[in-house]
Amino acid sequence: MKIDDPSITDSVVKRFLTYTRYWTTSDRHVEATPSTPGQWDFAKALVRELQALGVSDVELTGYCYVIARIPATPGKEACAPVAFMAHLDTADDVSGQDVRASLVEAYNGKRIDLAEGYALDPATDADLAAQEGKALIHTDGRTLLGADDKAGIAEIITAAEYLLAHPEIAHGLVELIFTPDEETGKGLPEFPMSKITATACYTLDGGPAGEVEAECFNACKADVRFTGKAIHLGYARGVMANAALMAAVFASMLPRSESPEATDGYYGYYCPMAIQGTPEKACLECYIRDFDRAGAERRVSALDHFARAVEAQFPGGQVTVSSKPQYYNMKEKIDARPEVMAILKQAVSNLGIQPRLKPIRGGTDGSRLTEMGIPTPNIFTGGRNWHSRLEWVSVPDMATATNVVVELIRLWALPHTSFPSGPS
Repeated sequence: MKIDDPSITDSVVKRFLTYTRYWTTSDRHVEATPSTPGQWDFAKALVRELQALGVSDVELTGYCYVIARIPATPGKEACAPVAFMAHLDTADDVSGQDVRASLVEAYNGKRIDLAEGYALDPATDADLAAQEGKALIHTDGRTLLGADDKAGIAEIITAAEYLLAHPEIAHGLVELIFTPDEETGKGLPEFPMSKITATACYTLDGGPAGEVEAECFNACKADVRFTGKAIHLGYARGVMANAALMAAVFASMLPRSESPEATDGYYGYYCPMAIQGTPEKACLECYIRDFDRAGAERRVSALDHFARAVEAQFPGGQVTVSSKPQYYNMKEKIDARPEVMAILKQAVSNLGIQPRLKPIRGGTDGSRLTEMGIPTPNIFTGGRNWHSRLEWVSVPDMATATNVVVELIRLWALPHTSFPSGPS
């Protein structure tokens, strides 16, 4: 059921532009949830907005999770509940403070010059070139935009608004979930599972219209610590083990052919995220990603071998590697519930769009929620060039994503036998 209602586009754009003004950059170095105070401000604003729309059952937990419930329409109380999820925070790769978003009503297909020498150039961005004549939203070049994932939140809430305004759309219980600190890779550490009744969920945290995702990386974070032997540089010969140099040598051992910039598709990687230190102490933070769990474990093991090699080069120095999983590939558990993907593919197809399955070269909160027992594939939001100054979002794609949410809610109120499962 395609909704030809221009109010959806107007609402999702207005909502998204408002959300970009909240500074919600998360901090992966802070263990508390949420890691930054701006996420509280945004969460509280969402609670007020949902209540103003007429959602009476809205909760903000002590760890900044927003959970809202739209009750089933009469006669549909026995239908399976369905949930939708997006995250409050933005990545710290680029500043998310004082975002100045620009709405282009009808893109002319030409280069868009931004601040500080940056530009959106259709000559190097095929997706951008394809937007000629369409509306899009971009940054001014000083910050990221925050479509990851404020576009997802805007789409979910706009869908809820439409649902509440159209009681003729029969549906079961709908749960809305907005989470902090997704970008830190924490994986819902304090999420109150007991408050969720849905047995299927969908994240809105993806790219171009039509893309749906049911598999992701297995992700690990490794902290590598270097202990050196410091001494006056004039007397260092045969004595000093420079921890800062040890860290640099270790980083150079990470295979360049297995880095984010050298891989795509199903290839995994190592990525040093931060390095700092002095001759006495140094540390390196490294992300490991692989679609195969055994591959991720192999990469963690390789870090230990690199550590021993560094110690051999720096007598007296010590290297320790500690790693922990962040999230796992969700494919196996989603495959075990084929109706979850079947209904999603049907919803996208009903809008006249061919669903395109692709792997997520990253993860979502859905990865962790799937591991916790609720299969949670991912849906497009229209965003491009995430985590960068060149981030932009397609307005038609945002409206389409909103339509998909409404259609999913409608379809989940039908018997699941109506949908061929097929391979996901």
